[in-house]
Amino acid sequence: MIRNWSAAVGRAARRVRAARAAGASRAGRAARGPAAPVTYGLMLLCCAVFLIGPAAGVNPVYGTGAELFAAQRAYFQRWGVIPADLFEGSPRAVLTPATALFVHGSWVHLLGNLLFLYVFGALTEERMGRVRFALFHLGCGYLALLGYALANSHSPQPLIGASGAISAVLGAFLYLFPRARVTSLLPFLLFLPLRFPAWLVLPFWAALQWLAAARAGDGPGVAYLAHLVGFGLGFLYAWGGRGRRARVKNVPVTAPEGEKQP
Repeated sequence: MIRNWSAAVGRAARRVRAARAAGASRAGRAARGPAAPVTYGLMLLCCAVFLIGPAAGVNPVYGTGAELFAAQRAYFQRWGVIPADLFEGSPRAVLTPATALFVHGSWVHLLGNLLFLYVFGALTEERMGRVRFALFHLGCGYLALLGYALANSHSPQPLIGASGAISAVLGAFLYLFPRARVTSLLPFLLFLPLRFPAWLVLPFWAALQWLAAARAGDGPGVAYLAHLVGFGLGFLYAWGGRGRRARVKNVPVTAPEGEKQP
């Protein structure tokens, strides 16, 4: 009897120690934040490509003035998506929806995309897993640019940037973390930082993209249609590929949002 009681006490003590250790481990992970090597790796890669290329204006190889401007145009033509050339069957052109994801046209373009990827990418990667998130980001980004090219198949203007892929991350985030509190800066409310749930902020953002896409032409500018395609693909992937068990309903996740759109 005493032996059995002692064994039960021992097992209970071990369970308490294990529970404390698990709690400490979870607390440590929460204090460090989610591990997101793919998200941070994509951010570093975009920064490196931008700084090496002519758009940053810091690489002396490309010269200055008119010479630099000509180098930028040639660079975008080479690595960006040109819808008029994409469907001619050239192997190089078929690869451009992948290369264009890492090319940005200005500091504002780059930093706006990195802000959104930093805010929404880490938690989405943690939920999906590293390999799946990497394939998801690249695949949805490719398809988003491809969708824009299909709708503007005669356009000679190059399309660059990670906006389509990052919009897919936003769509997936909306499904996985619908109740996350998102800090938004709204111009019609004097840019006051207000916190709203993701299910309200992100559909509102998508609606703005839809309205802008309806007014946009096929000339230079923001590829709002690529944003919409990416957003829809990301939401559908999270809904169909991960299943309802992956959705976080009851735990609010803090996710501040900047004013720059991808």
